[in-house]
Amino acid sequence: MNVSQNNNGTVSATLLVKIGPADYTEKVEKAIKDFRKKAQMPGFRPGQVPAGLVKKMYGKGLLAEEVNKLISEALYDYIKEKDLNILGEPLPTLGVEAPELIEGNEFEFSFDVALAPAIDLGLTKKNKVKYFKIEVDKALIDKQTAAYRGRYGKYVQADKAEEKDVLKGELVQVDSKGAPVEGGVSVANALLSPNYMKSKKEQAKVLGATIGAKVVFNPAKAFDNDAEIASLLQIDKEAAKAFTADCEFTVKEITRFAEAEMNQEFFDACFGAGTVKTEAEFYDKIKAGLEEQFVADSDVKFMIDLRELVLSKMKDAQFDDALLKRWLKANNDKMTDEQIDSDYPKMIEDLKWQLFQDKFARDNKLSIEKADLDAVAKRLTKAQFAQYGMLNVPDDIVENYMEQMMKDQDGARRVADRAMEDKIIAAVKEKITVDESAISFEDFNKFFEK
Repeated sequence: MNVSQNNNGTVSATLLVKIGPADYTEKVEKAIKDFRKKAQMPGFRPGQVPAGLVKKMYGKGLLAEEVNKLISEALYDYIKEKDLNILGEPLPTLGVEAPELIEGNEFEFSFDVALAPAIDLGLTKKNKVKYFKIEVDKALIDKQTAAYRGRYGKYVQADKAEEKDVLKGELVQVDSKGAPVEGGVSVANALLSPNYMKSKKEQAKVLGATIGAKVVFNPAKAFDNDAEIASLLQIDKEAAKAFTADCEFTVKEITRFAEAEMNQEFFDACFGAGTVKTEAEFYDKIKAGLEEQFVADSDVKFMIDLRELVLSKMKDAQFDDALLKRWLKANNDKMTDEQIDSDYPKMIEDLKWQLFQDKFARDNKLSIEKADLDAVAKRLTKAQFAQYGMLNVPDDIVENYMEQMMKDQDGARRVADRAMEDKIIAAVKEKITVDESAISFEDFNKFFEK
């Protein structure tokens, strides 16, 4: 078995694979023997079909199967031995017919491979990339504090209705004189919240109401949603559409959500017993948590800007476009030629970026250890919990979530990619000039508005 290479310029080559009888004869004979052991044919006991008959009926197929295995092995070994950086996979050469498989003959197969262009970006201190460090200001701390106080708040009873309260009481339909309508709507335990009333005039009738007060209002005017009217009056939506009468609401109970008080019980619930003891320490803890959370965002922006620098330096890199498009078509048979032409420029940008990362990692001997994967998985897990305002998640829950993430193939790949990106970011920062710049959270988000 022999593989030879003919370069077609610098970014593609043709690999010729020659396979002779000495390479495949023994393998085909073994395949026939193995097939004979399990072959079942009328007139013969299982496993007793004559080898000659098996060869006559199935020999050509078994020959093709063994030759295909040899081709794959030969290509793989050659590419590995020659350290060829190929893009995609080898494709049969256009216009070259595969030889007819006749036992005893020598076969030659031709494959085209796309080669990655040589990359030498020469990153130095002359190259500058901005690093935006998000400032954690009072507004962000106050917003996060409010989220925590809301999370650990509770419902309390109130005496006088405010906008966000929920009122419970008896509701009855009344006539123009305020008298109950016989056979009209009557709800013993109706729930009413001024916050959902769209009409300020109707809302004003409820605001300030006290326990025992009787409030007359018009549901059709108060709400612009039939579903809300139907829920309040406990009637169906069709009846709610036609309902225009006033109702009297007798207040029996007023429930209000009260934010958690800034005390030791609240501090312990947020960050664990004794971790925070004063309001100042609480705000410092919030700030530190936000700063840690924003590092990942700053790194993402840095990576985006680094990518732009890399792509600008690789703008003249050449690829065998026709061969790569043919490979895309072969692996995505549902894509039309128009779709491939449309997606190709973006694919080449992604490919350039991937080639840079791979080469940079090799040149700088960057590798990922289990500790790196654990650190990234833990950071991603905590970031997901933080999105819901959960900064004090017990370690056993975090570790269990991490374990589930790493069991998922996509999750494990995402962690590994992120771990390598972290390594690349750290190494690149040592080679180029990092222009650190403070920025507000609002201005930072504008980078991603599009």
